[in-house]
Amino acid sequence: MYKIEEPIYFYLLAIIPAMIVVFLLVLWWKKRTQRKFSNAGLLKKLAPNSSVFKSTLKLIMLLLGIAFLVISLVNPKMGSKLKTIKREGVDIVFALDVSKSMLAEDIAPNRLEKAKQIISKIIDKLGSDRVGIIVYAGNAYPLLPITTDHAAANMFLQNANPDMVSSQGTAINEALDLAKTYYNDDEQTNRFLVIISDGEDHQEETKQMAQDLSNKGIKIYTIGVGSEKGAPIPMRVGNSMIGYKKDNKGETVITQRKPDVLKGIANAADGNYIDGNVTKNPVKEISDIITSAQKSEFETKQFSDYKDQFQWFLAIAILFLLLDIFLFDKKTKWLRKVDLFNEEKANK
Repeated sequence: MYKIEEPIYFYLLAIIPAMIVVFLLVLWWKKRTQRKFSNAGLLKKLAPNSSVFKSTLKLIMLLLGIAFLVISLVNPKMGSKLKTIKREGVDIVFALDVSKSMLAEDIAPNRLEKAKQIISKIIDKLGSDRVGIIVYAGNAYPLLPITTDHAAANMFLQNANPDMVSSQGTAINEALDLAKTYYNDDEQTNRFLVIISDGEDHQEETKQMAQDLSNKGIKIYTIGVGSEKGAPIPMRVGNSMIGYKKDNKGETVITQRKPDVLKGIANAADGNYIDGNVTKNPVKEISDIITSAQKSEFETKQFSDYKDQFQWFLAIAILFLLLDIFLFDKKTKWLRKVDLFNEEKANK
């Protein structure tokens, strides 16, 4: 298991593209100036050993040296031992709707990104609580098993999108069914399920399933995103929008938030429905609920005794920098024999 001690130094990697731009500009300036001085044939006679290849190779060595030097400054560390520790907290599972209707842009930037933002901010406020993530549309899939690794949770969350789920729709039932498997029955922790959706395409037995979960001690809260007025669903290829989703009659589909559906699920499980269009409201309410909940003790495994790894990257950086120093801009004998750019033929 790796962790980064000083990630701020990654900003120094911006030096690399800047140096490439400077190198290309200098190369262009040299070529332009040389043409003013003399023609190409005479220049080859005056400077037969000049080599663009060697200059490029020196730049590559220098850039690799800088890259590994930056990584050494970041100081990656590797955990050498896995130990069991006891912590106190609750288990909270997020069920995120990734159906195509969540791409509607009636709230900025769209419903899905708003939902991910809410989840991320709640995770950031958690203590030693465990968190898991489910994504669902026409089917439900585990995105992240329940874990205390909040950084991993945020990382997996950012990759959630409609393409993860093969069939479309909003199968809240499947998400509820999958959520049952996330909690460890041997550990009597407080359990929370937070469903974030626009509430479309629900099934009739959803309330009954929510009530069954509540009877098992799982508290359900729902967060609605989107507007009741609704918005069309943009269709994209890559980053380009090609139009809006249409029905069988060729009419543009308007997707609306259905708060009554989400309220019904929450009420059936003795939970609450929260309007998610203003990020701070659900973040504060869920965070307050988790903070005030009774914490249970549980065991978890985590890496310890992290050891510095910067010396390996520093050694590689020094090697590349030395290669840059000892490489000459002029052609070497072997390079003249290889004649990579057919310069000898051009001279003849």
